[in-house]
Amino acid sequence: MTETRGERKEKTRRAILDAALALSSDTTLVALSLRQVAKEVGIVPTAFYRHFASIDDLGLALVEEALDTLRTLLRELRSSAGQDARTIIDGSVTVLVEQVRQHQAQFAFIARERFAGPPAVREAIARGIGLAERELSTDLAYLPGTDKWSDEDRQTLSSLIVGAMVTTVERLLTAAAGSTAEGRVAASTRAQLRMMVIGAKHWRSTP
Repeated sequence: MTETRGERKEKTRRAILDAALALSSDTTLVALSLRQVAKEVGIVPTAFYRHFASIDDLGLALVEEALDTLRTLLRELRSSAGQDARTIIDGSVTVLVEQVRQHQAQFAFIARERFAGPPAVREAIARGIGLAERELSTDLAYLPGTDKWSDEDRQTLSSLIVGAMVTTVERLLTAAAGSTAEGRVAASTRAQLRMMVIGAKHWRSTP
């Protein structure tokens, strides 16, 4: 079947995204040039602009893809209400490890560019993580015992949870799949999250 123009355009866009991930794996987006990406894909540099306005724009698309995986995981965690905390935590950490292995290039991109990328990309990553924290904070109000918490306290707990997951991703990237080190990272994260939950059960907001 002959590809439509739209299908060809999407295929090229996907190739550009994949090429940028591969080329930036040993460096950062700042050091990547439009010509390098175009050459890797096999297109002329001017064709790049049919898909992205700049390297920064390309980076923003990569950020959106990578953070979507984290947001999906957090949505699954929030939809697990009714299960006991240990089951939710154990399941969430297991899924997080699986997602990092399945999308390692995207998560590695976020880990690199979070502090070393172009300003627009760093800001987009910070906004994405902040959005995940706010969404989780809103849902924490429906958990038993937190309905009378202050907004600030719910935000603090959500920041701790999301921060632990982001740190876990970065630690998993340095551990080989299926290794003892990977197991230690997962066990440490489960323990951290359980401590947070236990502490939250006994927390009372100051009037």
